Amino acid sequence: MTKYLTTYATVLTLSLCAPWASAGAQSTPSQDRQDNTRINQRDRNPGEATADQQKANPADRDLTSKIRKAIVDDKTLSTYAHNVKVISQNGTVTLKGPVRSDSEMKAILAKAQDMAGADKVVNEMSVQPENVSK
Repeated sequence: MTKYLTTYATVLTLSLCAPWASAGAQSTPSQDRQDNTRINQRDRNPGEATADQQKANPADRDLTSKIRKAIVDDKTLSTYAHNVKVISQNGTVTLKGPVRSDSEMKAILAKAQDMAGADKVVNEMSVQPENVSK
């Protein structure tokens, strides 16, 4: 009898909790889907630096690695900022991707300029603030 009551209590608990658990995981219609089609099309242009053009020479790899580490280690930056693309080609660094604010963009630029030199950094980041109309 005790085994039956324990099983019944477990099933009852799970059935009562399941609707609540799944409700939080569903997306709401007001959430915007991210669409970066325009950015992807821009990156197909022959003159655009893309991550696959990262040079394999030790100096460029080391420079990219140091900048990437400095960005990721800065816990004040958003996930967007942590995912900015860092592309080094012959000592010139290109930064691409969205960040959440001008201050994040400035922080990332400063890190790259400190390591590569102010005249060796190309800024192709864009500010895309969070959607606050929820």
